[in-house]
Amino acid sequence: MNKIHILQHIFCRLVITIFLIQSISAEKILFRADSMTGNTGDATSKATLLGNANITTETMEIFADKIELSGDNYRYVKATGNVSGSNNEKKIDFTCGELLYDRKNKYATMQESVHLVDKKNETVANAELMDYDENHDTVVMQISVAMQQKDNICSSSYAIYNTESRLLFLSGNPQLTQGKDTFRAQDITLNLDTNEVTLDGRVRGTVSSKDN
Repeated sequence: MNKIHILQHIFCRLVITIFLIQSISAEKILFRADSMTGNTGDATSKATLLGNANITTETMEIFADKIELSGDNYRYVKATGNVSGSNNEKKIDFTCGELLYDRKNKYATMQESVHLVDKKNETVANAELMDYDENHDTVVMQISVAMQQKDNICSSSYAIYNTESRLLFLSGNPQLTQGKDTFRAQDITLNLDTNEVTLDGRVRGTVSSKDN
């Protein structure tokens, strides 16, 4: 690489690093990447960030191999390849294979080996597909759902988790283990604050006696 190409590469990366767009509801979005294609002068155009791609909004930070931005004022974000990020306001971290994020509605869909950590509630969740509604503090999980919060270990095919009310609903062959106790039912609801369990339909389980 000659000196001119080196300078062009440094300048391109510098421009991307400091580039700010005034966007939805006056929210600013910061882009970083090794390279970028697209016309950023048109609010309805597309932009693609490649290599060490990163965007930061007021609430969300996303890293990936590739990030595509589209829609009015870059409303839609598609991140693919080694996706990771966090919502610092809600204290949630995540990793996945692909993420779609609607910045206007603050709604994210994550798929492919999704791993989510709710640091505020000390809860870890894994699934193949998760929908995160930031406005309603709700995570909907599907396929190979596994969650752990302190002594609560849960598995199911489908789950709804509210990070604010700390209520967890499980269905699809759900199982809940609390220490040595195990519960199965058609549907299971767990209050993560009180550990209160509600079982509905085909209830079964095992409970160990406590030593005096």
